Amino acid sequence: MNAQMQLQAIVKAEPGTAKVLERLGLDFCCQGARTLDVACGAQGLAVDLVLAELVQAARTVPRQAESASLAELTTHIVNVHHAYVRESMPTIAGHTAKVARVHGQRHAELAEVAQLFAAVADEMTNHMAKEEQILFPYMVGLERFAAGQGQPPHACFPTVAAPIHMMETEHESAGGALARIRALTANYTAPADACTTYRLMLQELQAFEEDLHVHVHLENYVLHPRALALEEQLSAQL
Repeated sequence: MNAQMQLQAIVKAEPGTAKVLERLGLDFCCQGARTLDVACGAQGLAVDLVLAELVQAARTVPRQAESASLAELTTHIVNVHHAYVRESMPTIAGHTAKVARVHGQRHAELAEVAQLFAAVADEMTNHMAKEEQILFPYMVGLERFAAGQGQPPHACFPTVAAPIHMMETEHESAGGALARIRALTANYTAPADACTTYRLMLQELQAFEEDLHVHVHLENYVLHPRALALEEQLSAQL
């Protein structure tokens, strides 16, 4: 591990570093192509100190994603991350709307927070449906065909690169909206007059963004490259 490594490569190699990057505000999913030294410079962090902390945190989480099949990866994403998103979004949306209504006069930014999260909820609902109904089954079908199990999967697109590009564009959109929410709330800091619901909302938003970072990392930097490589390998037979 070194300061010239991309953030996404650091987390892919050593999943235990994800929590350190989250705590330091270093986005390893939507901005995962930045190198550690560039990301630290943008945040005003001493790269040597950050690197030392990352090295210490490394290998605290097993590298399960690298050895998992595409079927196992997609099942994990659906059962863990999609399930969390579906379960948490209605509650968070209700809290952002309520807090904006009650505290909006003193904290004008709350109206935008509520609007942004409502948009994220709509986008994520459609996004996950497309993955579960179209993209993930195609990836699993590719894997089965490569193993000699059945026929090539049916596709409504010329190559898996097309839906992957769409999904990654939507990841960037959701990540950008949540980054804006983080900025509007001063990194999820509760003001002195915040009620219990206000404080809970901030905790929920922070947890949602942290989960999205891990979720997007798994898709953008583990699942998608492997599916692209497999389709390329099988292209003559499809």
